Amino acid sequence: MESTSQRASVFAQKWVRLLAILAVCGCNFFAHLGALEVGLMEARNFVAAREMAAGGSWLVPTMNGQLRLAKPPLPTWAVATVMKATGNTTDPALLRLPAAAMATLLVLFFWGLTKELTRNAEAEAQAPGRTAWLAALVLGSSLLTITVGREGHWDIFSNSFAVGSLWLLVRGWNRPVGSYTSFVGAGLLLGCTMLSKGPVSLYTIVLPFVAVFAIRWQLGGRAKLRAHWRGAVVAVVIMALIGGAWPVYIWQHVPAVAAAVARTEATSWGDRHVQPLWYYFNFAVFAGVWAVVALAALAVPYARRRAAPFIPYAFALAWLVAALVLLSVVPEKKERYMLPLLPPLALLLTGLLRYWEQEWASRHSQATQADNWLLRGWAGVLVLACLALPVFLGVVRLPSFGFASLPFASALLVFGALAAWVGWSGWTQRRPTVLITASALTMSALMLLLVPVYPLLRARRADAGLRRLAQARTTPSWQQKQWLALDEMHVEQVWAAGRAVPTWAAPADSLPTLPALVFAAAPLAQRLPAAWQGRVRIARTDSFYLGTKRKDGQFFVGVLEPASAPAGQ
Repeated sequence: MESTSQRASVFAQKWVRLLAILAVCGCNFFAHLGALEVGLMEARNFVAAREMAAGGSWLVPTMNGQLRLAKPPLPTWAVATVMKATGNTTDPALLRLPAAAMATLLVLFFWGLTKELTRNAEAEAQAPGRTAWLAALVLGSSLLTITVGREGHWDIFSNSFAVGSLWLLVRGWNRPVGSYTSFVGAGLLLGCTMLSKGPVSLYTIVLPFVAVFAIRWQLGGRAKLRAHWRGAVVAVVIMALIGGAWPVYIWQHVPAVAAAVARTEATSWGDRHVQPLWYYFNFAVFAGVWAVVALAALAVPYARRRAAPFIPYAFALAWLVAALVLLSVVPEKKERYMLPLLPPLALLLTGLLRYWEQEWASRHSQATQADNWLLRGWAGVLVLACLALPVFLGVVRLPSFGFASLPFASALLVFGALAAWVGWSGWTQRRPTVLITASALTMSALMLLLVPVYPLLRARRADAGLRRLAQARTTPSWQQKQWLALDEMHVEQVWAAGRAVPTWAAPADSLPTLPALVFAAAPLAQRLPAAWQGRVRIARTDSFYLGTKRKDGQFFVGVLEPASAPAGQ
């Protein structure tokens, strides 16, 4: 029976679906990009990009004047290109645009991948293309995709290119033997994956997918791989040429440093950010508004027979489990490393969404009590979340979000309307299409209306009156002088400085070019090298705090001049 969403619905049209996906991505990935402070991983990328854009090498990157070879340079190239094109090296909103664009590409790539995986699904003829479109919508509005996609670091680049390569690989496997276009494209994207974060996404995304595809979990998968082995060779060769070009160049030009970095990176997986084996077992929570459906989709006895007509359920579950195992056996773990789990999870829960849509479109012909309670549970969580957000704003009473403010009124109106709609159509009538639409709208409204709340909360918790480097760097006497540090500055402070602040590494009895601006972790009078005593004098001093609280510590800074120079030179 034709689904309600397909009958006379504008959302059956491809261009409308594309606009809807782009609108969701625009709200979730691009809105208020500059609201949050630059984090550690972003600072590393931005500092390296700033030095590239200022005239440094694009093939041998530096960070604060030192070689930065721990990560491949493609994400840094993207940020440096934005800096060169705009002339702006300080605005986080501009510098995060490449990451937001890659997050959008991730959603579009996943849309294409799901379309290829479901082209022969049993129920696909009932609503052609809707399953793939919903899967992309789910991925683009999942919590972890949004948080990673709004940050300017490497993960979103490597994950996006990896999913894109899977789309083209499956597209090639589904085409007649002798067609190589898709495999060439897959090789290009695999090469870009390696240039973004080395082999990491090959291990966490590509390997589990291809392995599961080949081990009979996908109908006809092994036969397709065997028939298209030449295409696979083409993709691997192109990947090696593109992805291996930069490492080979580095090994040829700075072999000693490259070897040291390789040793450090190899050991870091076992001794940094070490977490227990079960650290990633809560991954379903990171689906955000889809978490209730995600948990239901993982309940195999319940979900398998329901989702299987719409998606390759066994394949998606095996892909998810394989990726989870590969991630879990690596000692180093971080929340953002779970992003490779989101595509298979989105595919699984979309199968359940499509089942519910079909059942309610056919007048509840097969709906069970479990289906009813799950839909009501999902609706209840959404209603509570939508009601809690305006209440939270009213309780915390932030500047610009008071009861009489436009932002508060907008949040109250939008989330109140969503709560009423979900309460009536979702809880009472249990309409899955309403719950799907409301879930996507809730995440987009959250990004549009409430992202500015977070920096206001941080500012309120900060100690008042702290001088930070971002403000101190505009001091007139600091300009047109050499900057150097006697103690290594954290990369976030180097980013805040707006320029490189190299650590002084010359012989103790040598002097920098004077006058110079010198940073140290202790007052300069106590920190200056003994060999400098009597040869320099501290003309002016200042200090700044390293965080938003005094307990975060501070750095001291002063202008050094020759001891014989007139005061104030």
